[in-house]
Amino acid sequence: MWKDFRDFIKRGNLVQLAVAFVMGAAFGTVVSSLVNDLIMPIIGKLIGNVDFANLYVNLSGTTYESASAARQAGAAAIYYGAFVNTLINFLVIALVIYFVVKAYQRSEKPKPGAAPTTKACPHCKTDIPIAATRCPHCTSQLS
Repeated sequence: MWKDFRDFIKRGNLVQLAVAFVMGAAFGTVVSSLVNDLIMPIIGKLIGNVDFANLYVNLSGTTYESASAARQAGAAAIYYGAFVNTLINFLVIALVIYFVVKAYQRSEKPKPGAAPTTKACPHCKTDIPIAATRCPHCTSQLS
């Protein structure tokens, strides 16, 4: 049982998956910072000094200074500003992954090779030169 477990852990795919998971988590943190610290303040400034993190609809009837104060108080509220930030995070991550996958697919395309020099004889299925008019193996006349 231990040997099977050790072999399972040693597999390259599992290690690659673990590395991809850690890199994805780090990438998500970087994108969150990009969106929350760079993109959203610029969009908020363009719209008219709006802080998306403080946009919420209070359902409790009590007035709160900010969305974070409402969260700390446990107030029933719809925090749509945080949702907008998360949605933009998702879109940025999806866009970057799309470009990475497209670049990978472009690099994995098979390179056009040389034209084939042989063909299969329709009678005996042996490979023969393309220009052959008679099969050297079964002596069939080729069209």
